[in-house]
Amino acid sequence: MTIRVLVVDDQAIVRDGLVTVLSLVPDLEVVGEAGDGAAAVVAVERDRPDVVLMDLRMPEVDGATATARIVAAHPEVAVLVLTTFADDESIVTALRAGARGYLTKDAGRAEIATAVRAVASGQTTLDAMVGARLVAQLAGGGDVPTAGTGLRGRFPDLTPREADVLERIAEGRSNPEIAADLYLTVPTVKSYVNQVFAKLGVRSRAEAVALVLR
Repeated sequence: MTIRVLVVDDQAIVRDGLVTVLSLVPDLEVVGEAGDGAAAVVAVERDRPDVVLMDLRMPEVDGATATARIVAAHPEVAVLVLTTFADDESIVTALRAGARGYLTKDAGRAEIATAVRAVASGQTTLDAMVGARLVAQLAGGGDVPTAGTGLRGRFPDLTPREADVLERIAEGRSNPEIAADLYLTVPTVKSYVNQVFAKLGVRSRAEAVALVLR
């Protein structure tokens, strides 16, 4: 299946570079581009992409605002943030707006392509540094709280194992990574993830992380 991608960045040279790079990936098709958030919202309506590759700091309408508008109007469209900024405020704002992934512009073609495929399939993907910052913020600068004292204490409906899974979701880990860490099978982890989502009232990993951070 070819994944349709919309590239959004206020710098023309960056947009051109991303379009060129993504065009070299066989299963990705760049269907449009936009130079600001307002144009991005219009382009989504016009071009019907599967994934929007979204910059954050743009004039007029910023990337987070555009993300929220796109997700509200087109929940089937996945937004993947690609930005220079990895400060706590930018990360949390983007995830709360509905972004399914967050990469910095240090990412290479292979990493971007992998992230696009992940968010297109409904997964959440975070740059390693972004995941580390989320964990640091979640733990108040220290270690991530253990089940029963941290996350479970804040979400009493979760079982200890569900709290363990949520903790690792907040760290940006994939289902196979969570399975290896907790000595579970991947199908079992998927079941726990679904249970956690149901209890928290969220639909994605990004929403779960945003809820934890709130």
